[in-house]
Amino acid sequence: MGVAVSGWKLAGRISKLGQLGVVSGTGLASVLARGLQTGDASGKLRHALRQFPVPGVAERILEKYFIAGGKASGAPFKLTPMPTIQPGPALVELTVAANYVEVFLAKEGHEGIVGINYLEKIQLPTLSSLFGAMLAGVDYVLMGAGIPRAIPGVLDKLAQGAPVELKVDVAGALPGEEFFTKFDPAAFCRDAPSVLSTLKRSQFLGIVASATLAMTLAKKASGYVDGFIVEGPRAGGHNAPPRGALQLTGAGEPVYGERDVVDLEKIQELGRPFWLAGSYGRAEKLAEALRAGAAGIQVGTAFAFCDESGIEPVLKRRAIEMSRAGTARVFTDPVASPTGFPFKVLQMSGTLSDPLEYLARRRICEIGYLRQPYRKPDGTVGYRCASEPEADYVRKGGALSDTQGRKCLCNSLVANVGLGQEPASRAPELALLTAGDDVADIAQFLAPGTDSYTASEVLDLLLGVPLRINGHSSGGHESRNVVVGTELPA
Repeated sequence: MGVAVSGWKLAGRISKLGQLGVVSGTGLASVLARGLQTGDASGKLRHALRQFPVPGVAERILEKYFIAGGKASGAPFKLTPMPTIQPGPALVELTVAANYVEVFLAKEGHEGIVGINYLEKIQLPTLSSLFGAMLAGVDYVLMGAGIPRAIPGVLDKLAQGAPVELKVDVAGALPGEEFFTKFDPAAFCRDAPSVLSTLKRSQFLGIVASATLAMTLAKKASGYVDGFIVEGPRAGGHNAPPRGALQLTGAGEPVYGERDVVDLEKIQELGRPFWLAGSYGRAEKLAEALRAGAAGIQVGTAFAFCDESGIEPVLKRRAIEMSRAGTARVFTDPVASPTGFPFKVLQMSGTLSDPLEYLARRRICEIGYLRQPYRKPDGTVGYRCASEPEADYVRKGGALSDTQGRKCLCNSLVANVGLGQEPASRAPELALLTAGDDVADIAQFLAPGTDSYTASEVLDLLLGVPLRINGHSSGGHESRNVVVGTELPA
């Protein structure tokens, strides 16, 4: 669900309603910094920062980014440092605090459970992000868009307050050459060492698109994998590439076939709970998932356009109107994402899905979460992104062909939630909405005579009638059988 679409407000609401609310963990340092620069009208960000348990961190962040009353309209946001293998102390503090704030606010005021979703492809801020979420008591960590074998062991060590490291994929690394990003909880909490004793190990759910990947994680992960989210190619955000040679339809979308159908019997044999995802946002699909042995379903798209989501209201209204009119169309773009994974894009005029808007946009890389580390000739690490200016990418050793059709997800996804850059030297950044194929059906959640819907109304439709499972009534609402609000899927 992109950046800050499933924010603390949505995830907290879902959790209060008895399900697993999941906040998006992508780009939270930029989200917090920009939220403070808009003035934090609700005061919630500053409230959460005041609870941050390590002295001095909140004060330094507020001094640097908070603007009372908000920045002037049209004024650019102050940028945050770009992630690197060895980030500076200011970025580490901001990343830890941002993840803490998001989870703290999602959990505040109730006893429900809250998860956070990360991408394996975004490796550089992972360790400090995980620690910040754990400081706030996050219950579940979900991760996909790769094979996150190292993460369960990282969670084990962080819960013990031990130093952790994560191997970083560096393009062009020589045989036997390895690069690591590192984080030391004790060093971070040197002014509040007692905080480490409060940490608990979050449960880990791997996001997978095949039984083979689930089995790999179950057998070869560095720690225990507590369950799986099984996502098909109809899910929003990033999709797993089709197995085998990439073939495209006449419209230019990847072709998925029989090899991409997940063997759920093999998933069941692993003996761990799993949830099904990808156009499961209907009551009958929940019942179908439970009959297949799943613990429940992951629902993203239906909640992405509800009142509590972070998407700008005008974009929500347009998506709902398109669904009502039968014109909502999602394109699985094989090249939009710099990660190389297919990326679901809602076709909407005035956004970067419009070819003319894409061609008119000045390419720039200033947030940097999807930059790829690469080995320079001198052995040091550089960073490049296929969505940055073509000349810059080629100068850094990238192939010009890799830049064709690439879209800047970092800038466009923060624009989705009203935090897009407004530079004086160029046009404001445009949105780029991601959604699953069932965005065509979101109008089903509208009550008669209304133009919007709430998260509660979605759950009422999903859970409001007794479910029939193996011929027997479930007795009504099932607790915690819906995983919602996850962002960029595997």
